[in-house]
Amino acid sequence: MITVEEVKTRKQKKQFVDFPNKLYKNNPYFVPSIRMDELNLFNPKNVNYEDCEAKFFLAYKNKKVVGRIAGIIQKTYNNKTGEKRVRFSRFDSINDTEVAKALFSAVEEYAKEKGMETVHGPLGFNDLDREALLIDGFDHLSTFEEQYNYDYYQTLIEQSGYEKEIDYVEYKIFPIKERDERIDRIANAVMKKHNLHIGFAKNKKEYIEKYKDGIFKVIDEVYSPLYGVVPFTNSVRDQIISQFKLFLNIKYMVTVCDENENVVAFGFAIPSVSKVIQKTKGRILHPKILGIFKAVKKPEILDLALTGVLPEYRAKGVNALILQFMMSNLLSSNLKYLETNLNLEDNAKIQNQWKNFPNINHKRRRCFVKKLV
Repeated sequence: MITVEEVKTRKQKKQFVDFPNKLYKNNPYFVPSIRMDELNLFNPKNVNYEDCEAKFFLAYKNKKVVGRIAGIIQKTYNNKTGEKRVRFSRFDSINDTEVAKALFSAVEEYAKEKGMETVHGPLGFNDLDREALLIDGFDHLSTFEEQYNYDYYQTLIEQSGYEKEIDYVEYKIFPIKERDERIDRIANAVMKKHNLHIGFAKNKKEYIEKYKDGIFKVIDEVYSPLYGVVPFTNSVRDQIISQFKLFLNIKYMVTVCDENENVVAFGFAIPSVSKVIQKTKGRILHPKILGIFKAVKKPEILDLALTGVLPEYRAKGVNALILQFMMSNLLSSNLKYLETNLNLEDNAKIQNQWKNFPNINHKRRRCFVKKLV
């Protein structure tokens, strides 16, 4: 018999967070979330609840945890779109249709109780939370920023009444042997013509202090029209910085500024820490977490986190500066490849940029939707 319970007790919170590690034990491609961050989702003072509310559920079969799911109401997104939606998030399950249906029914009942009309996902609290279901590329290592899942998840979700809403594609970008003089020439001409310069900081702390506000301003403007995106509150910005700053290396970050030091474009890649996080099972207080410092200092893989160019600068060729930045990274002798992470399938402009480098489209992800009324 399958039962679903809302997560309320301390034991259930730990079971919710730890279930994926058990489900994917010894899977070579799965990368856990940071356990401390996931447990913090049950803290009512978590800054995500400034513009969201959520419920978490566990599924049991013969008194054993066999699945989990969360329902999130992203109020800012609903206000922005004028829709009444609940996001499903953190869906994990054994390969059992009845378990999946029971979990989705719990989220759908929660949605109806709140007057919502649609459920979609997988989506998190914001665009930097893990999102979209892997539907192709199961034999590739997951990035730390995104979620891995088994191939049967798509069937479970579709059998629960969900259909495709939008897809994302991901690429591996491989090292190049020499600089592309054309990109260098265009980038340098753009800098001179529009009185732009590359921002400078002596260290990571100074970089964050100098450019964080400008970067988030560009993110909010550039990413606003995209699927599922909401602007970040100041508190959420601070939380994101706190979660990611350990993994940053300013060598792999570029900020383009105007003559008044205003950020007009940026791009940054994060040294891959996937293999280290696998070894620690997502626990920060673990002896092997020290491997992060080596991975950040001398990475073999880079995860392209975000890039953005203000709309008024796109037509001025500022994208060439971001390509120049990537080109410099791809000349690294230690680098095996760079992961792009998620690109919307219909975002031809961003995908056309990868044609400047050796690449393969190795993953595809999907967000699903179900109308309740």
